[in-house]
Amino acid sequence: MNTLGFLAIPAEIVPDQEAVVTEGGRFTYAETLSRVRRLASALARLGVRPGTRVAVLHTNSHRYVEAYYAAAMLGAVFIPLNYRAKRPELEHMLRAGGVELVLVGARYLEHLDAVRGALPALRTVIGLDGPAGSLPAYEELVAEAAEHAGEAGVEDDDVTILMFTSGTTALPKGVMLTFGDFTAYVTANVELADGTPRGAALLCVPLYHIAGATNMMTTLWTGRRLVLMPQFEPRGWLDLVERERISHAFLVPTMLKQLLDQPDLERRDLSSLEILSYGGAAMPFPVIRRAIERFPKTVGFVNAFGQTETTSTLTLLGPEDHRLEGTAEEIERRTRRLTSIGRPLPDVEVRIADDDGHARGAGEVGEIWVRTPRVMKGYAGAGGSPLVADGWLPTRDMGWVDEDGYLYVAGRKDDMIIRGGENIAPAEVEAVLQSHPAVEEAAVVGVPDVEWGQRVAAFVVVRPGASLSPDALTDFCRERLASFKKPELVRFVTELPKNPMGKILRKDLRAELGAA
Repeated sequence: MNTLGFLAIPAEIVPDQEAVVTEGGRFTYAETLSRVRRLASALARLGVRPGTRVAVLHTNSHRYVEAYYAAAMLGAVFIPLNYRAKRPELEHMLRAGGVELVLVGARYLEHLDAVRGALPALRTVIGLDGPAGSLPAYEELVAEAAEHAGEAGVEDDDVTILMFTSGTTALPKGVMLTFGDFTAYVTANVELADGTPRGAALLCVPLYHIAGATNMMTTLWTGRRLVLMPQFEPRGWLDLVERERISHAFLVPTMLKQLLDQPDLERRDLSSLEILSYGGAAMPFPVIRRAIERFPKTVGFVNAFGQTETTSTLTLLGPEDHRLEGTAEEIERRTRRLTSIGRPLPDVEVRIADDDGHARGAGEVGEIWVRTPRVMKGYAGAGGSPLVADGWLPTRDMGWVDEDGYLYVAGRKDDMIIRGGENIAPAEVEAVLQSHPAVEEAAVVGVPDVEWGQRVAAFVVVRPGASLSPDALTDFCRERLASFKKPELVRFVTELPKNPMGKILRKDLRAELGAA
């Protein structure tokens, strides 16, 4: 199925219903599809064909959404670029992606111009915010074009999006995601629009992230109104929830924490909010516990864990698991499960594997392997399949499954600490650190040690107004962890280095210790 259908089919069912709302205006399903068809016609005149690499470098907007569906209509490969990327990273993505046409926002033109000379494949640049020198302007192209007839015939195995990973440990890798991958994900997880009210979804995570792309697709397929924030800002987010009567939203942990820091949160009208999903990075337990306490009881929280390589979500921890109600035993069990990432979706199988690929038992830590029909085609420029025997994908995440089938993440495989032959999961130590009432956030890394191989080092952010000493924190951990797991080095910092999605940049922490 061509993913243009995620917009075109609902446009036949609810043509006059609002589809996309941004700072640039409000557009119905019929209007959005018409603009997509005209943009596709303009792009075709500029030489875009099946397989042409079309990139966007900008923040979220209705034009971004239109650009994806126009590219899909023509069978082109769409490449959403990280607008926060440094110039070497930007050049790498443009070169590795073989980009031939770029739609760019005005604020990023300087960065694009700085690397353009090294990109022989790049032949066309379009200004998203209006004319910029000799560049053709997006709105002029759309206004002058007739609607493109038909759509490119595509195979399920054809790549529709080349999405670059966050690059927390190395240069970003291009993940090839196909029309079939997105079709499998969207049609299995949400219902097609039928004219009944479906609410409004607020999208503030960037469209260059897999969560942004899949939220865009599922929202329109289900007939929901898609409200786009160019970039997240907590007060603006709360304003939009009130004004647009938002029913569904997705946040990364750092965003949720910023909302919780708003002093007037309880005075805001969040009564329309039904589902608040979170993911993209590990959620600190104190943050989700505060969110459950401070948001209206009618809000259903959902932890969605996934990867770019698996076309988004693999496991869900649903609203029922976030309701800390019932007997003391039930509350204790649900509280413990808040540190999990839930259970697999129906089209996902999970295996906890040892170093030889054999399945491990409940409670035993190993690498998380997954099997699903929507695993990526592969990495751009890399030969061979990413899958191992019988279609399993090693995720490089370590974890374990409890007796009820809930999955827990112990940390990245490369982040595991080995001290004197004992494996230490950073997530386990971090959970104990973050349970201290004076600790706001914590991150744990291993540092080289001549005697033990590695030692445990902790970077800790102390809550505002609290005081804490390294010895007191070490004693706290000693009472709750095996002796070899307690931090031997404690460093207090004002903040932890993170990427835009909230993932901790452990390589920066290791580098800081190395420099010291």
